[in-house]
Amino acid sequence: MTNNDVLRRLRYTFDFSDPKVIELFKLAGLDVSRDELQNWLKKDDDEGYVGCGDKQLATFLNGLIVNNRGKQDGPTPEPEKKLNNNIIFRKLKIALDLKNDDVLAILNLADITISKHELSAFFRRSDHKHFRACKDQILRNFLQGIQRKYRPSTD
Repeated sequence: MTNNDVLRRLRYTFDFSDPKVIELFKLAGLDVSRDELQNWLKKDDDEGYVGCGDKQLATFLNGLIVNNRGKQDGPTPEPEKKLNNNIIFRKLKIALDLKNDDVLAILNLADITISKHELSAFFRRSDHKHFRACKDQILRNFLQGIQRKYRPSTD
């Protein structure tokens, strides 16, 4: 999945307007113009499409966390320079204040069944012996489950 796909899906699921998405970026310390945002939201084959970088998506997800959970004491966390599906998955879990049972229920909405042990492997450090890389299919289905939970009328 591309960063642009994740951004588009989250924007659609939570029905964020352009000003709201720009505000989420600003909450994490990045000023984004409406034109930049529009180019990120375009389909891959549209004219003017620009790829959303890892740092930009990480900043958006940090802004989503701040918006939903409140600002933490201390400095704003620095966005990751390199994202992977595991980090995106973890940030969404934090932003939506989900417990493991909630994540499993959301995955079940997308007709995916995994065990608690498989799920916990996605959230381990990459050097842990039980770490498991999150494949695009799991992240895609998690986003689909989120959509079914938070915007059920779209199914």
